[in-house]
Amino acid sequence: MIKINSENMNFKDLNDKVRKATEDVEIYGALGERFIGAGLSDKKLVIRGTPGNALGAYLNGAAIEVFGNAQDAVGDTMNDGKIVVHGNIGDCTGYAMRGGKIFVEGNAGYRAGIHMKAYKEKIPALIIGGTTGSFLGEYQAGGIIIVLGIGADKPVVGNFPCTGMHGGKMLLRSDCKGINFPKNVHAKPATKEDLAEFYPFIKEFCELFKKDEKEILNSQFTLITPDSNNPYKQMYVAN
Repeated sequence: MIKINSENMNFKDLNDKVRKATEDVEIYGALGERFIGAGLSDKKLVIRGTPGNALGAYLNGAAIEVFGNAQDAVGDTMNDGKIVVHGNIGDCTGYAMRGGKIFVEGNAGYRAGIHMKAYKEKIPALIIGGTTGSFLGEYQAGGIIIVLGIGADKPVVGNFPCTGMHGGKMLLRSDCKGINFPKNVHAKPATKEDLAEFYPFIKEFCELFKKDEKEILNSQFTLITPDSNNPYKQMYVAN
């Protein structure tokens, strides 16, 4: 594995080194460098520190693991691969994400999962261990969003979740009392049958972050799905 010290390095130079590397890469001293791993289709990147905006944007099969927090737009328009963050993340995680998986140990900011979409076998998944800010799943068109609320002392999601949601599914580890969902979605207590679809993602999350799977699953979950008669679906070519 090639080791790169990114301290005092321009983000363009850093990304050029990552792209030209002939083996896996470990970056240490990360502090706000943008676009790390953008469009990468091979290699594994291990990042120690805090990468900047658009980490793994357009990711196309590579694996990225961050030991620290990450900023906004993690996995922007991600196509394939996996991003694992041992910390918290900023806003717009998984913006227009269309494949692959993102696992976040901690909390996410506003608009996580905005415009997520799916096509045939491409079903993206965003799994957040803590809580999220407002507008979770805004205009979600496909894929899976799971929020586990581990250690939360506040509602699992912020205001206006699922605004304009017209595809995909969302699972929240909460009874969601007091959370106002829009008219364009259905929210109901999740059954064991419902949870079976989400279980592989929860299991992988627990393995990655060494969480108690039984404790997490022994909880109330709420399943949110779009109203099939909602007006947004007709605005998209692939339904």
